[in-house]
Amino acid sequence: MLEIFKIGFLNFTVMDLIDIGIVAVLIFWLYRALKGTIAVQILVGLVVIIALSFITEAINLRALNWILRTISDIWLLAFIILFQPELRRLLLMITRNPFFRLFVKSKYSETIREAMDAVIELAEKHIGALLVFTRTQNVEMTVDTGIPLHAVVSQELLVSIFNTKSPLHDGAVIIEDQLIIAARCVLPLSSVTKYDGKNLGTRHRAGLGLSEQVDAVVLIVSEETGSISFADSGELTLNVPKDRISSYLRSKLSEKSK
Repeated sequence: MLEIFKIGFLNFTVMDLIDIGIVAVLIFWLYRALKGTIAVQILVGLVVIIALSFITEAINLRALNWILRTISDIWLLAFIILFQPELRRLLLMITRNPFFRLFVKSKYSETIREAMDAVIELAEKHIGALLVFTRTQNVEMTVDTGIPLHAVVSQELLVSIFNTKSPLHDGAVIIEDQLIIAARCVLPLSSVTKYDGKNLGTRHRAGLGLSEQVDAVVLIVSEETGSISFADSGELTLNVPKDRISSYLRSKLSEKSK
């Protein structure tokens, strides 16, 4: 092992340098992901305690080291319990990485055209709708809130589902590959009530809320204005032009335009 320097009994090698570099990058990336939340303050405190525990171990302060290690164990458990939403968002950032997507095969290309035609028709008729397109993550808990369908996606079926006289129109449909998995699904509401200075209705808050928690693209049709919007990764794209719906969906679902 190539030694860089030595301080007393401590040997510092190239592998130690690489190890420290990787840990530093991970901590920096974690800090950026949680920046702006209360969780980052807890994370900084945890890092300080861990650093102090290493120092006390190196200088052989056994009692203080035991106390710090005990606190760090409890602190880590509390961090996981108290900040589940932030940690969930962090895991979603990992699964949304393009490298991760290489291992996930999607079959949305045959679905997008039917969904696009249905959405345009619904928008023209001012019929509200929520379409959830799953990506790398299982949304079984959301599916369980609705009515199972497992039907092939078609314009006619989607328009029928969201028809105001249909018993399935109130809620969202879950689309996975070429199938409508379920309809009348209840989505979690986002705590955000305004976006870009505009008040959000229930549909937009529901679409935004789901995108904050799972890896999915939510297409939203406003009943009041007939506008079409998308929610993805906790962000809203409002008033998407009709001629851009197909390309937008393809890019978000990692599909190449044909």
